[in-house]
Amino acid sequence: MTAEERRNLQAFSDYVKKILDPTYILSYMSPWLGEDEMQYIQAEKNNKGPMEAASLFLKYLLQHQEEGWFRGFLDALSSAGYSGLYEAIANWNFQKIEKLEEYRALLKRLQPAFKDRINPTCILPEMSDCIISQEYEEIMQICFNKGMMAGAEKMAECLLRSDKENWPKTLKLALENENNSFSELWMVEEDAKDVEAEDLEEDDMGTSSVHIVYQEGPQWENLSQNSCTPAEVSRAKLCSQLKPRNYQLELALPAMKGKNTIICAPTGCGKTFVSLLICEHHLKTFPQGQKGKVVFFANHVPVYEQQKSVFSEYFERLGYSVAGIAGATVENVPVKHIVENNDIIVLTPQILVNNLKDGTIPSLSVFTLMIFDECHNTCKQHPYNKIMFYYLDQKLGGSSDPLPQVIGMTASVGVGDAKNTDEAVDYICKLCASLDASVIATVKENLEELQEIVYTPQKISRRVESRTTNGFKCIISQLMRETESLAKGVFEELENLSQIQNREFGTQKYEQWIVEVHKACRTFQLPDKDEESRICKALYLYTSHLRKYNDALIISEHAQMKDALDYLNNFFNDVRAAGFDETEQDLTRRFEGKVQELEKVSMDPSNENPKLKDLYLILQEEYHVNPETKTILFVKTRALVDAIKKWIEENSKLSFLKPGILTGRGKTSQTTGMTLPAQKCVLDAFRSNGDHNILIATSVADEGIDIAQCNLVILYEYVGNVIKMIQTRGRGRAKGSKCLLLTSNADVIEKENINMYKEKMMNESILRLQTCDEAKFKQKLLCIQIGEKFIRDSQQNFKPKLDKQNKKLLCGKCKALACYTSDIRMLKDSHYTVVGETFKKCFVTRPHPRPKSCGDFDKIGKIFCARQDCSHDWGIRAKVNAFEIPLIKIQSFVVEDTVTGKQMCPSKWKDFNFEKIPFNPEELSE
Repeated sequence: MTAEERRNLQAFSDYVKKILDPTYILSYMSPWLGEDEMQYIQAEKNNKGPMEAASLFLKYLLQHQEEGWFRGFLDALSSAGYSGLYEAIANWNFQKIEKLEEYRALLKRLQPAFKDRINPTCILPEMSDCIISQEYEEIMQICFNKGMMAGAEKMAECLLRSDKENWPKTLKLALENENNSFSELWMVEEDAKDVEAEDLEEDDMGTSSVHIVYQEGPQWENLSQNSCTPAEVSRAKLCSQLKPRNYQLELALPAMKGKNTIICAPTGCGKTFVSLLICEHHLKTFPQGQKGKVVFFANHVPVYEQQKSVFSEYFERLGYSVAGIAGATVENVPVKHIVENNDIIVLTPQILVNNLKDGTIPSLSVFTLMIFDECHNTCKQHPYNKIMFYYLDQKLGGSSDPLPQVIGMTASVGVGDAKNTDEAVDYICKLCASLDASVIATVKENLEELQEIVYTPQKISRRVESRTTNGFKCIISQLMRETESLAKGVFEELENLSQIQNREFGTQKYEQWIVEVHKACRTFQLPDKDEESRICKALYLYTSHLRKYNDALIISEHAQMKDALDYLNNFFNDVRAAGFDETEQDLTRRFEGKVQELEKVSMDPSNENPKLKDLYLILQEEYHVNPETKTILFVKTRALVDAIKKWIEENSKLSFLKPGILTGRGKTSQTTGMTLPAQKCVLDAFRSNGDHNILIATSVADEGIDIAQCNLVILYEYVGNVIKMIQTRGRGRAKGSKCLLLTSNADVIEKENINMYKEKMMNESILRLQTCDEAKFKQKLLCIQIGEKFIRDSQQNFKPKLDKQNKKLLCGKCKALACYTSDIRMLKDSHYTVVGETFKKCFVTRPHPRPKSCGDFDKIGKIFCARQDCSHDWGIRAKVNAFEIPLIKIQSFVVEDTVTGKQMCPSKWKDFNFEKIPFNPEELSE
């Protein structure tokens, strides 16, 4: 949240207090409000009413410094039904709410007559859009339990707090339809004129709203801005008035001619605007009586949010209906209904895959145009490719049903593992075949114009030195050697559990060794099951500690030693708070014995990381030359994001930097990802002029999400494939921008040089394919498609036989029996619970650290192995409808065949081919 937004919310708090009953949104605010705070707010409402509760709610909210809470608050308002308040706060314009003040005053004067004359059960159905759904239910309940007069009193209270601008007129119509005598007192038209006159007077005095002016970006900027802020809304409105540039028309031309096309153009050139042009042309060129239907696929939810906002703003003014479905919302939305009743549908691709699979969407023939954003992902088992499997099966199967036109958009088609241009051509041909695209559209005729608009930043690789001596690494390495020795003492054959040799502490190779050993430990078996359990649990603990030590060495290598030490301290604090058996106590004592020495080394100024010195000098120079510099700093891991941010904030000589962080939403073994509202908040702050001038990000920022123009991109020990290189480099869009690769590893620089060579090879390959005879090219694509379909069909014909044999699920840490597969039940195709009283004795429940709602599920607790010396995480406890049930995760268990005794470790439920019995709530009651 920006400082300006905080001030505005304080300034307009009276409006919020008058309207909001915070108890209706508390369930959506659990990531930001503690359990005690929510209970105090509920108690305040019960004792003093909703206005006092809203006042306390705002007090708690404005005290928060955690990023993302303001966006979370807006999302909570929207989800609960406070659409008017949401709009007012999002735009900082309360004129519509202010216009309702006269009606509130009128209703207060008429409240006694309202109670006497109104039967809420008669008019409530027509008033349902004017109040919150929970208020509707409360009014009906009061009418049933206490009578109509009490219900009418409650209804009046709800209307006095309503933020819906149409409630006065809707009430008038409802009363007239019921011939209710109260309608004679409710004079909407006359009062409306008075209110408008008063508002005009207030406007003259400048007190009715805060007017915020946003400077528009240049015409050619990417128009897929994040939704929900006035700047982005006005950006989307702006694009409806723009004239396309010549290079944009060149990119769109093949698609406008009806050809399946891959559009390959640099980041920042306005590919979203090109897709709008194609989509509009497509919809307008249908013959009389026919209608087009477009589906736009966005790979990630943040991108989906951006594109849905832009498409809605652009096309709804033209009279087309736009709708979107993504993530958890799909469970509450009838997909078939959305598709049937809208002209343009924005989707995350897995939703369509699921609906094609279950037959809800009968075929792709319901669409006339499909647009794939970041289409280079159309490979292997990616949802894009699964959608195209349906397309190609229909094409090659001789169906007479029409197929939709296909458009793909990307900044780089890539070349895979190609070593030369011939192999690169083959790779790109496979992508074209997957998308059935006979044309690759690039800018050729208007290249000068494109180069004027899209700046390719100067790419510089900079080799820096590592520490010459590293006392921290020496101490941690000794602890790792001791831990390895202890593991070998438990199991002499430890080295034989992995094929990886010559591993070095603090490397990715060592991490891979740990993963292999960790996995082998889980399926290690002995005739003596107690001994097996002891050894497996001990090896699990030793390898877990080795992984943390290895992580700490990686952090130390790229950031500060004290950050690595903090990482280990946090880990051992968690260890002490969990099971803490004898093995963990011993390992903890060994670490504690070295803490003082580690602290001394970490605080020694002579041990400062040379990489950070170089990074410091680069930032100092760039911001000295241009104080308005905006930087994106890419790093590999979330731990490094936090460490670099901490280093910047603690360095007084870098006080001119205001860092923000952007990481992915997924959960890793170490941390929980950023929420979508938090991501939005950070991006909004980076776009503004004052809140953040440097964004520290993981790979989530290199593709898809539209980020404001910046003039410095720093790749801090960060390198990927050629697609990732082009995406990250493309974040530096401003004139004179630079892209710096900072690394101490010569192999990293060499890999980046190879990527630059592959980019050149990719461009040459595209040019060669563009000069091919189109008929011959189509024939080549057809041959590839037929071959790929044959392989696909062959694989489908060899589906593994369903294993109906009952199997054991053992704890993945201590090997204790958890349950049998015959007791497992499946919910909604992807969640699994266990029925029966026996399982209840096998686990313990603790409160969930972040309780929240996920579709039909409410996370309320975590479940752990009940063995006191184990406490292995097994999953969550959730409320599903009226039932509280455990939901287990398969990766926490080892599966053992009851006949052969063979064990395996499936990482996903779909990899576990057992008989999946649907959940039946009646089994719980039994």
